[in-house]
Amino acid sequence: MSHAPAIPTARAWLAAGLAQIDRLPLRVVAGLALLAGGFALGLALTAEYWGGLLPCSLCLLERWPYRIAMLVGAIALLAPRQLIAPLLWLIVLAMVVNTGLAVIHVGVEQHLWQNPINECAVPQLTGGTVMERLLQLSGRPPMPCDRATYLIPFLPVSMAAMNALYAAGTAALLALCLLPGVRRSWR
Repeated sequence: MSHAPAIPTARAWLAAGLAQIDRLPLRVVAGLALLAGGFALGLALTAEYWGGLLPCSLCLLERWPYRIAMLVGAIALLAPRQLIAPLLWLIVLAMVVNTGLAVIHVGVEQHLWQNPINECAVPQLTGGTVMERLLQLSGRPPMPCDRATYLIPFLPVSMAAMNALYAAGTAALLALCLLPGVRRSWR
């Protein structure tokens, strides 16, 4: 009588994944955090320059936590061992802030509240000469923050919503790698 191989349940799969997270050295986690920030920023820039999607002021603001994650991740790769975990917690904080910014952006897109920054309004031109005023104008018209941008046409999830999910997932995975209950030894 032969037995078919058991298909792992979601709980067994999650337990196996947590066991693997526990074995990752912190420098590897720092490198993965650097790559996660680079991937998100690279995707946004690719969608802007090659995909023709115009970012709004909230989109541009949401890119800064990824830049911070990349910088801090690079520093963590080179830092002494005892400083890596605190630096990675800074990346977790940056991703939590980015999640909050993205949730605010989704709320603006869904018309649940007004845009908290005024940069989606008509530009305020200052300067004395006509040439100075012309130089202040952007080469492209500004994208309104309350208009959702979709990366995948058949998927009704805006880029701001995808950013919220990605930043929250990145923060959760990094925190999972850093929590003492999950990580038994600080390598």
